[in-house]
Amino acid sequence: MFSQEVLRNCRICPRECGVNRIEGEMGFCKIAGGIKVAKAFLHFWEEPCISGKNGSGTVFFSGCNMSCVFCQNYEISQMRFGVFIDVNKLATIFLNLQSKGAHNINLVTPTIYVPYIIEAIDIAREKGLRIPIVYNTSSYEKPETIELLRGYVDIFLPDLKYFDDEIAKKYSNAPRYFEFASKSILKMVELVGDVVIENGIMKKGVVIRHLVLPMHTNDSIRVLSWIRDNLKGKVMLSLMSQYCPMYRAKEFKEISRKITVREYQKVVNFVIENGLDYGYIQDKESATDRYTPDFDLEGI
Repeated sequence: MFSQEVLRNCRICPRECGVNRIEGEMGFCKIAGGIKVAKAFLHFWEEPCISGKNGSGTVFFSGCNMSCVFCQNYEISQMRFGVFIDVNKLATIFLNLQSKGAHNINLVTPTIYVPYIIEAIDIAREKGLRIPIVYNTSSYEKPETIELLRGYVDIFLPDLKYFDDEIAKKYSNAPRYFEFASKSILKMVELVGDVVIENGIMKKGVVIRHLVLPMHTNDSIRVLSWIRDNLKGKVMLSLMSQYCPMYRAKEFKEISRKITVREYQKVVNFVIENGLDYGYIQDKESATDRYTPDFDLEGI
């Protein structure tokens, strides 16, 4: 069993803060002393192959190793709303979601909790957990940490937010974002292989999400070009139009509005022309905050 002891000198993510989280020291993520969660429920607003008819058994973790100024989940990622639980409770949450008919266990913003998650999966599997595990991440990851998930995660649902490092630093305080994200996504594909879908439900594989930001379509095209050149036919793409200027986004004039039809269509055209339309292209009308759940400790 993978040990939580690595958190005594935490280098789980690219920040490599080196703090002793077990003893209460806080690094960039401001989480120490255990697992903090905000909600666990059947989620019906993920990609159709993830949510299916029964819903995705989604666990929202508190805290984050990024600091996105437009984060729609800022209440838990930046303000760190939630309650602390132990690994046995987390395993029980997984089993409860399975008993409700969830197609999978969907771990949202899990990076800083990897050692705990591995232990909880081990406990839950001993007690009958059998549905796929989804790792839903911003992708500000170390490939070495992703490697630890071999045999634990069946489906990776990574964002690929930015290509340009200056944009990543400006909006997410994430130096070398593309360097870490691209290498980690390649590791994810190595771990789980090609996409497998049975009766409309994903069983294994990688779905890369990309959210188009206003005034940044050229960066989107650079992101998509990398996917085309390195992963075309090996992953699914989920192109997202749902950007809303939430949290601190209005402090930045260029991203203080929704994307225009013209901006989004430019990116959609690139996707279609380059054969990247294996996956999902969100409707422009999806730019709403209705996809943000209420963080009310449901299921905890």
